[in-house]
Amino acid sequence: MTFVLAACGWSGQLAWAQGVRPEVVASSLQNPWAVAFLPGNRFLVTERPGRLRVVGADGKMGAPVAGLPEVAAGGQGGLLDVVTDSGFERNRTLYFCFSEPAAVGNGNSTALASATLSADDSRLENLKILFSQKPKMSSSLHFGCRIVESRAGGAADGKLFLVLGERYSRKEDAQKLDNHHGKIIRINKDGTVPADNPFVGRAGALPEIWSYGHRNPQGAALAPDGTFWMHEHGPQGGDEINLPRRGANYGWPTVSFGENYGGGKIGDGLTSAPGMAPPLHHWTPSIAPSGMAFLTSERYGKSWQGNLFVGSLKFGYLNRIELSAPFSGNVVRENRLLAGDRIRDVRQGPDGLLYVLTDSPSGKLIRLLPRG
Repeated sequence: MTFVLAACGWSGQLAWAQGVRPEVVASSLQNPWAVAFLPGNRFLVTERPGRLRVVGADGKMGAPVAGLPEVAAGGQGGLLDVVTDSGFERNRTLYFCFSEPAAVGNGNSTALASATLSADDSRLENLKILFSQKPKMSSSLHFGCRIVESRAGGAADGKLFLVLGERYSRKEDAQKLDNHHGKIIRINKDGTVPADNPFVGRAGALPEIWSYGHRNPQGAALAPDGTFWMHEHGPQGGDEINLPRRGANYGWPTVSFGENYGGGKIGDGLTSAPGMAPPLHHWTPSIAPSGMAFLTSERYGKSWQGNLFVGSLKFGYLNRIELSAPFSGNVVRENRLLAGDRIRDVRQGPDGLLYVLTDSPSGKLIRLLPRG
């Protein structure tokens, strides 16, 4: 299949050919990073410079929500992911992650917080830092930062996953269990560590760790069967989709399908090694993936139900990924939608439609309507 990419802006012809029509919900968002859904057809959107916005059903934005902690905005850092609790309509709880400055000095790291959104949507209350990545270091790169509320038996189980980058210059840390760089962590919603985490009680290992050997994950989602999926950036090539299992090692930087920036092999140039889990799928050249969502609705027809959607920052499109079985199996086909803008996030809304954020100083929240 041949894809024609627009140089800039939305390629309406390509979007229509692929069965969707983009509709701008809101614009003039400054480098938006994540979208979550509020009752009444409203939205929560993070802006990387450190603002949280409520977008009304009419697309209008109010003043930034007050009550955020200090954010170390710069480079890839800032206010990043946000998700609402499964019981939000009852408890108004949300979770967000951000680059947290050190109390002393110039370091930073990824942190995860919970808060309640006030009844008038104007401020965060009961703010609590649930987790801070250790150690902090001076870097503006590879924060990771996607949050997933896990389920067991079809219901929320009180646990949160958070994907973490290896901070670029500390890539060797991804293979060590005495730090949080290049890890996925799993905690309870109150910030405590689940007793069944794989490294609890192991000397020299941090108990929050769920899996390790990751580079810079910027997309994560639960499949409808409860399986945890994520993707991560490779260097030059080797972006990966992984299914992180309890205690598993995903190889970075010992193994990779990519190469060093400017050329040259990573380590010994291995793409596999004993004891290291292979990716479900990888991209070379890199597409720079960001955002991830499974489509469970039939709003776009049954043939799209069960597809996986991933944004591309590098090439500026939304990737519709067909799997060999709904919500599971191997990748059998990829389809490019909405060519022209960097896609930072993609989510399925309560209405069964897909929503995407474009990453620019004047970013947009886009609703994808079925072709009529």
